[in-house]
Amino acid sequence: MKAVRFHEYGDPGILRYEDVELPVPGVGEVRIRVAATSFNAVDGNIRGGFMRGPIPVVLPHTPGIDVAGTVDALGEGVDGIAVGDDVIGFLPMDGNGAAAQYVLAPAGVLTPAPKSVPLPDAAALPIVGLTAWQALFDHGKLTAGQRVLINGAGGAVGGYAVQLAKGADAHVIATAGPRSSEAVKSAGADEVIDHTTTGVTTAVTESVDVVLNLAPVDPAELAALVTLVRPGGVVVNTTVWMPAPSDEKRGVRGIDLFVRSDADQLARLVALVDGGELRVDVAERVPLAELSALHARATEGAVHGKVIVVPPVA
Repeated sequence: MKAVRFHEYGDPGILRYEDVELPVPGVGEVRIRVAATSFNAVDGNIRGGFMRGPIPVVLPHTPGIDVAGTVDALGEGVDGIAVGDDVIGFLPMDGNGAAAQYVLAPAGVLTPAPKSVPLPDAAALPIVGLTAWQALFDHGKLTAGQRVLINGAGGAVGGYAVQLAKGADAHVIATAGPRSSEAVKSAGADEVIDHTTTGVTTAVTESVDVVLNLAPVDPAELAALVTLVRPGGVVVNTTVWMPAPSDEKRGVRGIDLFVRSDADQLARLVALVDGGELRVDVAERVPLAELSALHARATEGAVHGKVIVVPPVA
């Protein structure tokens, strides 16, 4: 089969489009014929060798944490999944990924794919959808009527976070640049702040219950977000190289989010998609053979929105 792998850590040029052996599923695993994977920023960090501590991978390594595809073989002991099922999942980050024509996956991380979007496009959902869900509901404990500030709402996670927060009947304040402000509005934001012209702490004049920070802001800007949170509220931060700020005197908690695979939560997201309550947006569809060029564009900040990566038909 065709796959993209890197045999050493380094810049995007180390990614090789090559022939590898077809994997055989072990106990509790299924083999998936990949319809698509997606690009996530962590893919570049793993390739560059910056995540060797928390995410140790075995070289050569195939990237691609998201998968959408069709089950094509079952390992021993797999129940509830059949050959021919269309599935999606968030794959183990330290294992080989789905930038290939086939990938192995633990059966427990998979959930049936949404039926209302093309199967390849469903690869745009798992990791970013789960990040938004876990940030808002597991950690932020967001409920109806609360106010939430989503800082950096113009990216892929932000698009889902705005939709999910609005679907939970929260009042949604979002920051976005001119390029993404219309998309953020259409996702349901009640207020959109152009962070390129207006300071967030100036624009938000009423306290919020939850701040979700998705933006790589400088530490001073991140710390300032705490002042916008009511006593007892929370700051959930996804830029984990900077610890989430807190304010113990006012009972404002700071939580650093490390997204985890959760098939049950993913199934809830799929149900929202198929119910018309959650939109899956795909900015680009890139052939697998061009993954190295995609990584290179990402290092230059030239990738915007969610990009799926499509292998040749197996």
